[in-house]
Amino acid sequence: MTSVDLPIDLTVIGLGYVGMPLAKEAAAAGLRVAGLDVDSRKVEAINAGLSYIDDLTDADLDAMVSSGFTATLDPSVLARSSTIVVCVPTPLDDDHRPDLSAVEGAVSAIAERLRPGTLVVLESTTWPGTTDELVRPILERKSGMIAGEDFHLAFSPERIDPGNPKFGLRNTPKVVGGYTSACRDRAAAFYARFVERVVPVSGTREAEMAKLLENTYRHVNIALVNEMAIFCDELGVNLWEAIEAASTKPFGFQKFLPGPGVGGHCIPVDPSYLSYTVRKLGYPFRFVELAQEINERMPSYVVTRVQRLLNRDRKAVNGSRVLLLGVTYKPDIGDQRETPAVPVAEALLELGADLAYCDPYVTEWAVEGRTIPRAEDLAEAVEAADITVLLQQHSVFDMDVVENRARLVLDTRGVLSTGDRVERL
Repeated sequence: MTSVDLPIDLTVIGLGYVGMPLAKEAAAAGLRVAGLDVDSRKVEAINAGLSYIDDLTDADLDAMVSSGFTATLDPSVLARSSTIVVCVPTPLDDDHRPDLSAVEGAVSAIAERLRPGTLVVLESTTWPGTTDELVRPILERKSGMIAGEDFHLAFSPERIDPGNPKFGLRNTPKVVGGYTSACRDRAAAFYARFVERVVPVSGTREAEMAKLLENTYRHVNIALVNEMAIFCDELGVNLWEAIEAASTKPFGFQKFLPGPGVGGHCIPVDPSYLSYTVRKLGYPFRFVELAQEINERMPSYVVTRVQRLLNRDRKAVNGSRVLLLGVTYKPDIGDQRETPAVPVAEALLELGADLAYCDPYVTEWAVEGRTIPRAEDLAEAVEAADITVLLQQHSVFDMDVVENRARLVLDTRGVLSTGDRVERL
């Protein structure tokens, strides 16, 4: 039997930040794994041993390929797969409504090649009811089979945290909900092969809701401290010190910190899925929509603070050299999805700033079609700038250099000592 005829234990559809860590752990556990994507560049990079994922090194990829992992554009692999996991993007459209076109495309491809006994799992974040109301009908209609009888169907929310050195897929508990109890048990047994703890729930809707609840909780609490940062500045209160003091309480409080906005795929996007679901019931989810409003205005507030600092130094934003430190959405990775650095840069460019950026993880950066110059040397960059805006605290940044050599600094992350030249958000 040739390699193209061999049965496949798992096919992962969507080879991004969610799909690749899943494929890695499954392959390490001895499963025969295939990856399917519509992006030829990703497939070519994987098969050439070149990782484009922060949490996967080229050596990790070599180990996966050596164990039999293959990436392909050919959906025929689905017909040989005992388990298929969908990890495709679920963005919002221009009206902040869920765009499930990638899910629909992936599920349609599965349905055309579905075999009896196959386990199909959706991991892509979505609104409660998607697995049952959208995925199941496509699979059943196109395959002629019945979920829970002829094939197994489940939802298991991804919990990947890019750049997290402590928690990865293997040691992060995996929530699993099935269309039937037998579907749940089959999915739980599958994940138990390479995840330390599996958390079964009663159905797919509960599993879908768990993911949205996790990130809505964070979204709302970040909005709380962001709004507090605005009025504490006007009240002359050091919110950062107050947060640290409150966090000494050993119960009933979890520390959240303000910042220039929220980024990544989860926090800016997932709560909108929940808001969309609630609106279908005929009323708004006011907590989420208020949190969205607060968090989305933070980049504008950052620019207002930049203006204030420059005015204090008798300068206008127009013509001033502004340096942005760190343009990714979280520290020590190159992921720029939904980064607040973009709206900050857009507003500064609109005001006429002479903009540059410094980020070791981003070699090229363009905003509104304009290429932003990249500063290579941190010390030279902060000395040349009229104001430095610390947007992301990459660990490779020498904060002593920023504190001691920059003319003016707006610290949006609360990591620098304040003084005549340094202000915290």
